[in-house]
Amino acid sequence: MNKLDRDYTNLLKDILDNGHEKGDRTGTGTLSVFGRQIRHKMSDGFPLITTKKMYMKGIVTELIWFLRGDTNIKYLLDNDCNIWNGDAYKNFIKNPVYESKNAADLLGSQAGQLLICPTQEDFINKIKTDDEFAKKWGDLGPLYGKQWRTWETIGFYIQNMSEDKKHWSGECWNTEPIDQISNLINDLKTNPDSRRLMVNAWNVGELDQMTLPPCHYGFQVYTRELSLEERQGKYVVWTKDSYDENGELKSPLTIDWERTPKRAISLKWQQRSVDTFLGLPFNIASYGLLLEILAKEVNMVPDELIGDLGDTHLYLNHIEQAKEQIGRELSFEERADIYKDKHNIPKEIVIPFVKRGGRTLADIPTQTREPYPLPRLVINDEFWNPDSTSFDNTIKGMSPDDFYVLNYQSHPSIKAPLSN
Repeated sequence: MNKLDRDYTNLLKDILDNGHEKGDRTGTGTLSVFGRQIRHKMSDGFPLITTKKMYMKGIVTELIWFLRGDTNIKYLLDNDCNIWNGDAYKNFIKNPVYESKNAADLLGSQAGQLLICPTQEDFINKIKTDDEFAKKWGDLGPLYGKQWRTWETIGFYIQNMSEDKKHWSGECWNTEPIDQISNLINDLKTNPDSRRLMVNAWNVGELDQMTLPPCHYGFQVYTRELSLEERQGKYVVWTKDSYDENGELKSPLTIDWERTPKRAISLKWQQRSVDTFLGLPFNIASYGLLLEILAKEVNMVPDELIGDLGDTHLYLNHIEQAKEQIGRELSFEERADIYKDKHNIPKEIVIPFVKRGGRTLADIPTQTREPYPLPRLVINDEFWNPDSTSFDNTIKGMSPDDFYVLNYQSHPSIKAPLSN
């Protein structure tokens, strides 16, 4: 049973039934509840919502972008990921140069002849084709990737302090930035029972420099030892000598105990603001993917994924879309129609047979948007280097094409406007 989709659509119902109408920075308005949680066992499948079609490549591309420490949308655009376009454009048009005569110079003479204030499409095309322009205007400030990989620190040295300790003279300087992801991986390998396995993106001193302060602002991981039964079960890794000349598996005495995972790893992320219709399914899959990457990097088994949600809302222009995704009960006639199409039997034959007990509709969905089974994630780590002491050597080998899901079935996508 796909419990994740059920929990997610129940959250949509919760907001519709109990939400309070509130204003917001975008001017759209929301229905909002506070303090909710999503939980998922990774052994049940990869957490990609099936009650509407999800864009997996965009999820993968954004996470790699974070892990690279990148904050410029050029990488996203080069990989056909457009989720940050609106924020970058909004940041651009806030700049005084946007409405000046220099706008034509910024976007080229042809665009300048058409309009002084460029459209978002003009802006994005310029980012894609002009590296210098992209370097200056494509950067979103020190958000997620910057904080994850290069959190800036300041050292301070007091030279003289007055006797009343109210006056001092001294100097401060920048010290080596902190790579939270590399530190996390090192701690997982050397001190996996630590209660300090955390990464934070909420840098109070740099929030005003960010195009958008982090919505999901931190995460914590937790590991536990696997039992001998678990290690001997589905997580076992066989040695090269485990198979005979016919490719048949030989005695389990040839288990490679060093490579067989010894621990399970769970992840819990914290989110202050949750766009529940568009954003949350994306966040769930993204942190599920991060958990899979961390598990592979430190040779552990992905266990539980948990999301702690603060202001959990539906934008007012997403209400009908949310109702569509929740779905409704199918009538007997509608279920008979599905049976007819599935088995190529005329409906006028199906209905009398069912009513007399000659046929059953047990395998026919009872509602629209009935969840499908969750897919399975496949990771091609051929070009990774997990034995390296530097995570950079691993992330540089990653490509969005290294990640794909098997057996992903979903209902059609549901379009909804993005509020920037």
